[in-house]
Amino acid sequence: MKKNDGHQDLNRREFLSGSSLSTLMMLMGGVAIQAQDKPKEEETGATNYQTTGAPVKCGLIGCGAWGREIIKTLAVLPNAPVVAVCDTFAIGRDRAQKSAPNAAAHEDYRKVLDDKEVQAVIVATPSHLHREMVVAALQAGKHVYCEAPLAANHEDARAIAQAVQSAIKVHFQAGLQMRSDPQYLFRLQFIRSGALGKTVKARAQWQKKQSWRTYSAKEMNWRLQRATSPGLIGEIGVHQVDAAIAYINALPVAVTGFGGILRWTDDGRDVPDTVQSVLEFPGGVRLSYEATLASSFDADYEIYYGTDSTIMIRDNKAWMFKEVDAPLLGWEVYAQKDSFYKETGIALILDATKSTKAAAATGPDAAYMESPLRHALAAFVANCNSHAAAVKDFSDNFDISDTAALKEYLDTSINKVKTPHAGLREGYQATVAALKANEAILKGQKIVLQKEWFDLA
Repeated sequence: MKKNDGHQDLNRREFLSGSSLSTLMMLMGGVAIQAQDKPKEEETGATNYQTTGAPVKCGLIGCGAWGREIIKTLAVLPNAPVVAVCDTFAIGRDRAQKSAPNAAAHEDYRKVLDDKEVQAVIVATPSHLHREMVVAALQAGKHVYCEAPLAANHEDARAIAQAVQSAIKVHFQAGLQMRSDPQYLFRLQFIRSGALGKTVKARAQWQKKQSWRTYSAKEMNWRLQRATSPGLIGEIGVHQVDAAIAYINALPVAVTGFGGILRWTDDGRDVPDTVQSVLEFPGGVRLSYEATLASSFDADYEIYYGTDSTIMIRDNKAWMFKEVDAPLLGWEVYAQKDSFYKETGIALILDATKSTKAAAATGPDAAYMESPLRHALAAFVANCNSHAAAVKDFSDNFDISDTAALKEYLDTSINKVKTPHAGLREGYQATVAALKANEAILKGQKIVLQKEWFDLA
């Protein structure tokens, strides 16, 4: 239960948000992808983003840097009281309690699961510890939010998937928080509308100079050993791999990888600090992915190249760069237009004001004040309530021991209309793709991905 807790800890919030590059993109001729008005629910797949509802009492297992970010985010939700925190590292527990002073503190995660007051559990421990804790939480009848990747190896990921499929009375959510973010959902709908033309390739990267080492205890440096670490593409790249699966709308069919220890060569690690990987998708589309702990230059971003336009995504913002021979899209005629340097920007940010100039009055990032993590946790709480209510409704009217009927009832009444989130399928498939990419990197070879590896049946 020991998340990397040092000053050089990999902060996922830094991965998902950073300094604004709006001006740079405009100078490059980018058209900011922004939404004038909130789309209809059926256009984005969204249901609601309300944080109101019955309180869901939460227990946090894993109080490292990201765990503490989670607990701080839960603290601003009106219906997600944290009643228990757990970590084997006393300093982590003490720091977590500063954001949840009324929470009980435990060293053993089983104490959290034994607490009948705890309704939902957030597992933010190192990836190789997820299986034991997630399976136990599901068997204890707790709703579960499991950070991504789901596991550090395929066997553990499969065991978690099987446990989730058996625990139909509770809600499960994977920690791919972008799947709940309105900006992501709008961008997904925008890309799938055909604005890129034919997608021909994609590129993503994450670069930050840091050692990943903290303290001296071996268990605190789990990211540095192959036995416990899913590597850079597993621990960090899983978010960008998941985005590619969603945007390209297909699962990868093969992956090639390379990697090496090029900067941190003298501390005993056997996990590469610099990696490159190419994931092949149907139709010849390839995603090239790079990550390094040796350089911070150019940070992180994703680019999707199409025959009509290219989309660049950075800091959860997106810009469209059109080809000169691209057809005029219908919304360009009616959309609000603003001048940026020598280009014309077409606003498409979800819930934006009618003019980007007006939006600037409240700051350039006004549309992004709520973090993807907040949306994900709000969705988790909302869906826990919805799932529990549906189970109760079934039990009030039918035989609760009829699990087949209960599953059918949930699939038809609630599972398809829950607030947007990364469910088991999304979490499992992104995890498998990232783990196989890490395997290819370690072996320095190509791996053909079998369809059954992604199958939940």
